[in-house]
Amino acid sequence: MSDATPPAALPVPSVPPAVDRPPAVEFRHVTKIYGEGTPREYVAISSVSFTIPDIVGHGEISSFLGPSGCGKSTVLRLVAGLEPQHPPTSGSVTVLGRSIVGPAADRGMVFQDYTSFDNRTVLDNVAFGLECRGTPRREREAAGLEWIAKVGLNPRRDAGKYPHELSGGMRQRVAIARTLILRPRVILMDEPFGALDPATRLDMQDLLVKLWREVEATVLFVTHSVEEAVYLGDRVFVMATTPGRIIDEIRLPAASAPAREVQSEPWFHEQVNALHARIEQVEAAAKRPTGASR
Repeated sequence: MSDATPPAALPVPSVPPAVDRPPAVEFRHVTKIYGEGTPREYVAISSVSFTIPDIVGHGEISSFLGPSGCGKSTVLRLVAGLEPQHPPTSGSVTVLGRSIVGPAADRGMVFQDYTSFDNRTVLDNVAFGLECRGTPRREREAAGLEWIAKVGLNPRRDAGKYPHELSGGMRQRVAIARTLILRPRVILMDEPFGALDPATRLDMQDLLVKLWREVEATVLFVTHSVEEAVYLGDRVFVMATTPGRIIDEIRLPAASAPAREVQSEPWFHEQVNALHARIEQVEAAAKRPTGASR
C-alpha cells in the first residue's frame, strides 16, 4: 500500500476490451532478484502486479514513471523477454495470454540510445525485420520507403543515408519505423525521447500518438518526464524504489490535441503538479533510513 494519497485522475470514457480476450500484458506478483543467494543480491522489483487490457481497434499507452532504480526498465525488458531481466525470479508475465519465453515478433522495442546498424542505410535499417522474415526485396523496400515517410523523413533524401549522417531525432525516427513496420501488438519504449532537445521531444510525442493510432497497438512507455507521462499515458503507473514496486495506477484522458496545446490546458497542469508532488514523496521516502517513522 502507498503511504500518501495518490493524485486524483479525471473521469475517462471507458473503451471496453473484447469479451473473453486475454490482457495485452499482465504481471502477477513478479519479483526479479539479481545475484540471488550471493553477497551482491539485489531486488530490482518486488511483487509487481498489473493488468493492461487488449482493447481491439484502439490499444492503450501506459506510462511508467518513477525515480532512477525503481525497476521501470526491468519491467519493460521482462515483457520483451530480454536477458538478464528475463525470466522473473518469481511470478508470471504474460502477453496476450501467453507466457513469455523470449523475444518474439508480437513485441517490438525502442531503446533510448539510437540503435541502428551503422553499416546499413536508413532504408535497410527500417526494412531489417522484414528481411529477417524473408520478405522479398522489392516488397520490403516499398514498405520501408512508406514507413520512412510516415515517421516524417524524406524517402528520396534520407533513405540512402547512413546513421552517422543523421541527427539524434532522425535516428530515433528510424528506430520507430523499424519497429512499427512489423506491426507488433505490443510496443515497448524505454525513454526513447530522453536525449532529445525539448522541441524535438514534443514533435516525437505527437508522432508517436499519430502512429500508435494507426497501428492500434498497446504501448508501454518508460519515462522520467512527468509531462511526457501525462500527455502520452491513458494510464500512468507510478513506481517506488528499494525495492521497485508499483504504488499508484492513474487513469488519464487520451491525448486529443498536439502536445504543445495540451500542455497549456488547466487539467494538464493540475495532473502534472500532483504527480510531481507524488514523485517527490517517493524520492524522500527512499532516502529515509530503514525503519524510520513515516
